[in-house]
Amino acid sequence: MLQQTPVARVLPVWLEWMARWPTPKALAAEPPGEAVRHWGRLGYPRRALRLHACAKAIVAEHDGQVPSDHATLLGLPGIGDYTAAAVASFAYGGRHAVLDTNVRRVFARAVRAEEYPPTATSAAERRLAEALLPELGAARWGVAVMELGALVCTARSPRCADCPIAGTCAWRLAGKPPHAGPARKGQTYAGTDRQCRGRLLAVLRSAHGPVPKAALDAVWDEPVQRERALDGLITDGLAEHLDDGTYRLPHA
Repeated sequence: MLQQTPVARVLPVWLEWMARWPTPKALAAEPPGEAVRHWGRLGYPRRALRLHACAKAIVAEHDGQVPSDHATLLGLPGIGDYTAAAVASFAYGGRHAVLDTNVRRVFARAVRAEEYPPTATSAAERRLAEALLPELGAARWGVAVMELGALVCTARSPRCADCPIAGTCAWRLAGKPPHAGPARKGQTYAGTDRQCRGRLLAVLRSAHGPVPKAALDAVWDEPVQRERALDGLITDGLAEHLDDGTYRLPHA
């Protein structure tokens, strides 16, 4: 839930999920559409489907217990390097480099004297992160670096005067050279297929049963974009088209 989404938006949804589904077994027992419904407006709703698939795999393959081993976690649906490292480190105290956007930015500035990290995580970044891991307290180290990036070494307005490592920060000591790579573009949302998909999915989430096509047509005026977005939801497994022409959240 926290990937690319602020804590303030995630927290109420997470609390609801934990109350409703305190264990993987509880989530796995529900249809996948219920995971999509209770994902709410967090964005990237396919993550809800992956969480549901992950819960089912944990029940089927691991007796309902979330694995502690990094390699085993990577074998679960929807679990990539970042999530596997985060779970193994923060939940089980393993020694793993957890590279989120904030951590990557801190390392880019503090060590490589670069304002921003590359667009995609590189092998060099992973080697650096692993080399910096302490032998003891790696999980605490990971949280500390994340917090440093989230609260102090921020993307747009870094608070260097408040930074505990300002005296050794390579980027600061180099005079804060500007980013030399491609211009960083902010994400647009209004009028996009993403917004259209969100509107359509909101109709399905609010209904506790199939909805007629007219109910979906009513929330987006541009018919070509609307049909494209609806087809995308079906292809991604976020919606089902029934034989009677109605639509619903996935049930299987």
